[in-house]
Amino acid sequence: MKKRVLASVIAGLMALTGISASVSAANLTLATGGTTGTYYAVGGVLATVLNPVLDGSSLTVTSTGASKANIQILDDEDAELAIVQNDVMYYAYTGTDLFEAEGAYDTFSSIAGLYDETVQIITCDSSIQTVADLAGKTVSVGDAGSGVEFNAKQVLEAYDMSFDDIKIVNASFGDSADSLKDGKIDAAFVVAGAPTTAVVDLATVKDISLVQLDEEHIEKLQSKYDFYTSTVIPAGTYSGVEEDSLTVSVRATLIASNEVDEDVIYDFLSAMFENKDALVAGHAKFEFLNLEDAVKGITVPFHPGAVKYYAEQGIDVE
Repeated sequence: MKKRVLASVIAGLMALTGISASVSAANLTLATGGTTGTYYAVGGVLATVLNPVLDGSSLTVTSTGASKANIQILDDEDAELAIVQNDVMYYAYTGTDLFEAEGAYDTFSSIAGLYDETVQIITCDSSIQTVADLAGKTVSVGDAGSGVEFNAKQVLEAYDMSFDDIKIVNASFGDSADSLKDGKIDAAFVVAGAPTTAVVDLATVKDISLVQLDEEHIEKLQSKYDFYTSTVIPAGTYSGVEEDSLTVSVRATLIASNEVDEDVIYDFLSAMFENKDALVAGHAKFEFLNLEDAVKGITVPFHPGAVKYYAEQGIDVE
C-alpha cells in the first residue's frame, strides 16, 4: 500500500513543521454502498440529521461497492468514514480471508456497530426451497470483492458447495433485483438490513420467496465463522412472504480513518446518539442503535475519539 507509506512520510514532515496531520473540523466523506442498498439510505439519513448539529464538520455521502471497497477507499484517503460489515473489517485488519492476497490494513479504526445485516437469499423460482437447490442455478453473489460475495461462499461451504456448483453473477442489489424480475438469474444473495429497498421494490411486481437456512447448517457455519448470529426475518417483511424465515446475520459497523481528529469522531458519536429519535424517523434501522450493542462483536481497535466517548458513557473499549 504505497499511499500508506507516502502518508507516513507526509505526516513526519508535517510533524517537523508543527502542522497537524489529522483531519480536524472538516468535510467528511462517508463511503456507503450501492444506491439501492441499506448502507446508502442509512448514510443519507446520517448526513441529513447530523449536518445541522455537527460542530464544525459536515458529512457527504458517496455510493461505493460496499465493504471491501470502503476499506480500500479509506486507505487511499478518498473518504474519512465508511460503513462496512464487521466480518470484512476483521479480514482487512488481520490480512486474512478476503484480504489475504493484499495483506493487512491498519489505517482505520472502529467507531460503532449500527445494526444487524441479514443474509437474504432471494428467488422468484418456487422450485428453489433450500440452499442445496441452488446447485446448477444462476445466482447473483453481490459485487465482485464485496462482503456479500464472501458471505455467499461461506454459506455455500456450510452446505458442502462452492461457486463451482452454481453459475455466479456479480451484481449490485438493484441490478440483481432487475435480473430476478426479468428472469435472467434464479436467485440472489443480498446481505443488508431487512427490509432492503431493492427487494421491497421487486416484491411489488414479482412473487418472491426467501431461501431459508436450517439450524444444523447454521451451527456448522458458526463453528468456523463465529461472527455470524442466527436470525429470523419476520413474516410480512416483504410483500407476499407470509412466514418467518431462518437465516444468519453479520453487523453493519461504522469505521473511520486513523487520520481523523479525535474530537471530530467524539463529536460525531455524541451527535449520533443524542439525535437517535430523528435518525429513527429517517430510517427504521436506527431503532437498533444503542450504546451496548454499538461495541459488541467488534475486534478491531476503536478510534481514540470513540474510546473517549464510550468511556464517558461508562463503557470500556480499550
